[in-house]
Amino acid sequence: MAWNTPGDSGNKDPWGGGGNKKNEQGPPDLDEVVRQLQNKVTDIFGGKKNSDKGSDGQMSGPGPKGLGLLAVVALIAWGLTGIYIVDPAERGVVLRFGQYVDTTMPGPHWHLPYPIETVTKVDVDQVRTIEVGYRTAGTTTAAVPREALMLTQDENIVDIEVAIQYKVKGAQDYLFNVRDPDLTLGQATESAIREVIGKSTMDFVLTEGRSQVAADTEALIQTILDRYQTGLIVVSVNMQDAQPPEQVQDAFHDAVKAREDEERLKNIAQAYSNDILPKARGDAARQIEEANAYKARVIAESEGRAARFDSVLAEYKKAPQVTRERLYLDSLESVLANSSKVMVDVDGGNNLMYLPLDKMMGSNGASSSSLVPAATGSLLPSAGEQKNQVNNNRIRNDFRSRERQ
Repeated sequence: MAWNTPGDSGNKDPWGGGGNKKNEQGPPDLDEVVRQLQNKVTDIFGGKKNSDKGSDGQMSGPGPKGLGLLAVVALIAWGLTGIYIVDPAERGVVLRFGQYVDTTMPGPHWHLPYPIETVTKVDVDQVRTIEVGYRTAGTTTAAVPREALMLTQDENIVDIEVAIQYKVKGAQDYLFNVRDPDLTLGQATESAIREVIGKSTMDFVLTEGRSQVAADTEALIQTILDRYQTGLIVVSVNMQDAQPPEQVQDAFHDAVKAREDEERLKNIAQAYSNDILPKARGDAARQIEEANAYKARVIAESEGRAARFDSVLAEYKKAPQVTRERLYLDSLESVLANSSKVMVDVDGGNNLMYLPLDKMMGSNGASSSSLVPAATGSLLPSAGEQKNQVNNNRIRNDFRSRERQ
C-alpha cells in the first residue's frame, strides 16, 4: 500500500509531519545537515559563523576554549607516544637528551616522549658468532691466511680457525663504552689466540692441546673484554681446525701416523701390564701370607717346646732318676720308631734275638734279606746288624753306669 493513497485522510509520510504542510515538501537537504554539524563543531571550539550577519561566510578563529581543548588532545597524543614494550630477550636503554638515564627490564614501560627521551632496545639473549681465520658464506667457507697463520713457541707455523660465540652482558656498556664492540671482540680474539699459540708447541696445539688452547683463549678474551668494559660475555671458543701449512701437510701426516702407532703400542703394553701386575701382586700377597703362617707356626712350636722343657725341668728337679729314665726311653722310642727291626732284651745275657717282624707285618724292608737261618731254627744277625748290636749294648751300658754313679 502506498504512503499517500488518494482519498486517505491519514498522513503516512515517513518524514513525519503529522499533517504539517511544511513537511509535505520532501526529506531535509543533506547540505543543510552537514552545515548544522559544522556549526555545532564551531560552537564547541568557540568560533562564530559570520554569514548570518551578511559577511562573506568565513569562519572566525577558535576561541580560548577550543584552543585549550586542542592543546589537551595534542598533549595526550604526544604523551602516548612514550609508551613502549620491551621483549623478554631485550633490555631498554633510556636516554634523556642523549644522556643515559636507566635500563628497563622486559614488560610495558613509559618514557618522556621524543625529543626529550628516547629508548634503544638491545637483545641480550641472542648468541652471536665471530670467526677468526676463516669466513662462512652460506654453505661454503673461505680461509683468511692473514688471520689464520700463527707462530708457535718452537718456531713452527700453524693454521688456526676459531669460532667465538658471545652475548651482550651489559646493554649500557655495549652501547656507550666502545664505538664498535663486535669489532673490538674480533681484534681481542685474534690477539688472545696468538698469545696462547705463541706459548705452546706445535705438537701440543695439533694433538692433545686443543681443548686447553680453547680454554686459555676464552679466559684471556674475557679478561680483555672486561678491561675495555665492552658489555660482552664469551659463551664458548671452538677450535674449528688446527693444522700445519699446506706446504708441509704430507710430512706432518706421516709424523701423525707414527705418533698414533706409538700410542697404540703404548696402549697394548699398558693392557699387558694391567693383566700381569694384579697376578704378581696376588702371588706376592700369597707368599707373604704363607711366610707369616710359617713364622707363626715356628714360633708356636718353639714356645711349645720351651714350655715342655720348663715342665720337664720342674719334674726333673722333683725326681731326677725317674725323669732321666723316662727321657732315655722316650729317646730310644723316637730313634727306633723309624727302624724295621724289633730288639728284645734277654735277661742274663748280652745276645739279642731279632725276629723278622718286617715280614710278619708285610713290610718290604731290605733288612729282611740280611737274616740268615741258623741250624737250630733261629735267625742269626748279619755283620751289619751285629755291629749295630754292639753299639746299642755300649750305649745301654754307658747309660746304666751313669745311673749307678
